[in-house]
Amino acid sequence: MSKDAMKSHCDNWSLSQWLCYLETIHNQEIDLGLSRISQVATKLNINLNFAKVITVAGTNGKGTTCAFIENYLLAAKQTVAVYSSPHIERFNERLRINKVDVEDQPWLSALAAVELARADISLTYYEFTTLAGLFILQQQQPDFIILEVGLGGRLDATNMVDADIAVVTSVDLDHQAFLGDTRELIGFEKAGIFRPEKPAIVGEPNMPQSVAKQAFNIGAKLLARGRAFDICQQDTSWQWQTTQRDKNASDELNFTGLKPPYIPMDNVATALMVLAELNLQLSAERINQVIEMTKVAGRTEIFQPTSHEGYQCDIMLDVAHNPHAAKHLAKTIKRLGYQKVHAVVGMLKDKDIRATLVELSDCVDSWYFASLSGARAASAQEINSLADKLALDGNCFDNVEHAFTMAKNSANADELVLVFGSFFTVAEVRPALVGSLRAIGE
Repeated sequence: MSKDAMKSHCDNWSLSQWLCYLETIHNQEIDLGLSRISQVATKLNINLNFAKVITVAGTNGKGTTCAFIENYLLAAKQTVAVYSSPHIERFNERLRINKVDVEDQPWLSALAAVELARADISLTYYEFTTLAGLFILQQQQPDFIILEVGLGGRLDATNMVDADIAVVTSVDLDHQAFLGDTRELIGFEKAGIFRPEKPAIVGEPNMPQSVAKQAFNIGAKLLARGRAFDICQQDTSWQWQTTQRDKNASDELNFTGLKPPYIPMDNVATALMVLAELNLQLSAERINQVIEMTKVAGRTEIFQPTSHEGYQCDIMLDVAHNPHAAKHLAKTIKRLGYQKVHAVVGMLKDKDIRATLVELSDCVDSWYFASLSGARAASAQEINSLADKLALDGNCFDNVEHAFTMAKNSANADELVLVFGSFFTVAEVRPALVGSLRAIGE
């Protein structure tokens, strides 16, 4: 196809038309590797050297870690862009600059530029949109760019960018078909974002040997939880400090009296190590201010009913879709002390559904299994079959909306409706809640 033909066939497309097109142009949804995307990036002359780039990988905790770093940098009067995936409600959520989602027109121009540059090079949906995001960033030139890794690290599309700081938030089992079936193998893949002589910050308390080995082999500056920094929890506050950050003891940092965050404390701790390496001015007062403002959609996000809603229970949304995330979710729910928990569950069949349910089995009283749509989706009956083997009684529903309606109508004022299992599950519920219910912390 000639350049003119390629240009003309998409001139008047809307963003939704573009996204539908991108779903058809590659024969695999996930196709790890940097060769194809790097060729197109070269044609587009992608170069982000104008900014400080922070790349964030990890099994869980990427989005909340990115959000805390973003908020602290914005409080320091910096311009900040965050690229992440997947989105919950709108595709535009995948790229925000100074906390404003990039609107359609810049995306349309960028997608057209990528289409022209790629010619006959096949790209996945994720690769194509990542290139478009980087194209927009090159035009906008923010001071800081935070890139959330999509899957793994070493072969993820974001890894074609050389980051100034690389972060691994956590390492656990997920996406085993692509990353390996042990924490050591998965750790190696995630540590693939490290760069020689650059900070490699690891928030995982039980760091796999493969992560440390990769940092050593390439000469990265490893700053690991328990070695370079750590936290200490107290009754109503917590402490964050650096240890052996530098040979100069006067360079060590120690902040006490920190408020409990809305997001996981582990991820705040990891973000603070990033900010310290950026030589940001840190203080307990400023940290607490950013803790107060950092809440992330779909991460232990609680909505409380208003009087006109006709029901009285709290609702929690969480995109937890693997055992590691479910374990953290269970701890949070137990701490909140609801009388009863009704769980609406929708998951993808390539996830470890059984192990995820196990982590929440002790704190959920009633289960509502919902079918999602799409080739990767597990049916409610498939989830229920696994639940039966765990002696978890539940009901099956054709979709999330029906399951959610039944759960909220069954719950009393001192009870919780939990909606979890996937970004897709949360996306089915959240739009109706935003604006009609009050989110805790607002």
